[in-house]
Amino acid sequence: MGAALIRSAWSLALLLAAAGSLGAQTIAITGGRVYTAAGAPIENGTVLIRDGRIMQVGASVSIPADARRIDASGKWVTPGLINAATQLGLVEVAAEGTTRDASARGKDAIAAAFTVWDGFNPASVLLAPARREGITTVLVAPQGGLVAGQAAVIDLVEGSFSDMMVRAPVSMVAQIGSTGQAGVGARGELLIKLRELLEDTRAYSRRKADFERAATRDFAASRLDLEAMIPVVEGRLPLVVVADKASDIEAALKLARDYGLRLILASATEAWLVADMIAAARVPVLTGAMNNIPGSFSTLGAYQESAAILRRAGVDVVIIGDNGVSDAEGFNVRNVKQEAGNAVAYGMSWDDALRAVTMAPARVLGIADRYGSLEAGKVANVVVWSGDPFEFGTRVEHVLVRGREIATASRQDMLEQRYKTLPPDYRKP
Repeated sequence: MGAALIRSAWSLALLLAAAGSLGAQTIAITGGRVYTAAGAPIENGTVLIRDGRIMQVGASVSIPADARRIDASGKWVTPGLINAATQLGLVEVAAEGTTRDASARGKDAIAAAFTVWDGFNPASVLLAPARREGITTVLVAPQGGLVAGQAAVIDLVEGSFSDMMVRAPVSMVAQIGSTGQAGVGARGELLIKLRELLEDTRAYSRRKADFERAATRDFAASRLDLEAMIPVVEGRLPLVVVADKASDIEAALKLARDYGLRLILASATEAWLVADMIAAARVPVLTGAMNNIPGSFSTLGAYQESAAILRRAGVDVVIIGDNGVSDAEGFNVRNVKQEAGNAVAYGMSWDDALRAVTMAPARVLGIADRYGSLEAGKVANVVVWSGDPFEFGTRVEHVLVRGREIATASRQDMLEQRYKTLPPDYRKP
C-alpha cells in the first residue's frame, strides 16, 4: 500500500510538471488586478507574454488568437517576488555537513575568491516550495568569516544551474558584527583587518608584476582573493556588509566613504537608529520585519518598525528573511512575503512593501533592466494570487518563470496527497 501511494504521488508530480511544460509561447493573463510595482494598479488588466518576455501590460491589450489565456478575474497579479538573502540550494540539511556549501574557510577568514554558486544544487527539494509560494528569483550568498565570498542571482526555473543563472557575481559579502567567525578578539579588530585587506588590494592591483617576482611585502590575503577584491575597491562590485549594531553600521558607512565603496547593508537590526545617516549616504538596506527579540548584544535595538522608519527616511529598503535567521535563508525562503506583510502592519505602505520584494532588490542587485516589475520588455516572472499576497490565507494560483508556468509538485504536495486518503485498515487512536 505504501509503495502504491508513493507511486501515485510521483504520478501527480509528473502530471503537474507536464502541465507546466505545455504552456504556449504566447500567454495572456486577463481580468486581474495588476500591480506592476512601477505604477498604479490596473483594474481588469492584461499581461501579455511572448517567448519569456512581457510584451504589453494594460487595461486594453489586443490578445492574439493563438494565445493561451489564464483567467485572473478576481485575482491579484504581481511580479514574481525576489528574495535577496538566501542559502537556497546551498544548504540541504543543516545538521549534515556534507549538504552545506555556503561557507569557505579561506585564508585568515578571507574567502573573497569563493564563488558560492559553484556548489549550488539545482535538484534541491527546497526550490519547489519557494517557487510554489511566489518566489521566482533569489540571491544565493555565502556566509561566515570576515569576507565570505561572492553572491549570485538565479531564477527558480527547472534545469541545470546554467539554465537558472541570471547574474554572477552581483556582490561581495563581508561581516563586521561577529568576532567569533573571523577569529579575532574585538570588534575593532574586524575593521582593522578589513581596512588592511582594502589597502592590500589597492597595492596589489598597482604592483602585480612585482608581486609575481616576490618583490612586494606580504599581503593579508591570497593572490586569488586580492584579484577578487579589485572590482570592490574600484567601485564596480558592491560590498554587502552584514552588521546589526548601530555603531557597526556607522563604521561601515565610514569605511565606504574612505575607500569609495558601493556599500549595501544587510541584516541591519539597529539601522533605524541611524536612518538619516544611511539615507544621506544613499546606502540600501536589506532587512527583515518580523524580529523584535534581541538575540545578542548587537541586536538589543531590534524593532519591527525598523523597515518602515528606514523607508520614511528615504532609504532604499529590501525586505529579506527575518534579519538573517538561517531558517529563513535556507528552508523558509518563501516567508519573505510574510516579512513584507509584517512591514505593512508596522508602518510601511503596502506599495513600498511590494517594491521591497520586487523593484528594490532588482535595483540593488543590478538587474532592474530585466526584473522587478511588470513592464514591456522585462522577463516574464509573474505570479497570480487569490488575493493580497501579504495576507496569510492568500494562495498562489499560477507561477510563471521566464514566461513558462511551472507547477511541479513540492515534497509537501506529495505528502499531502499521500495522507489525504488513509489506508482502509487505518484505525483512529
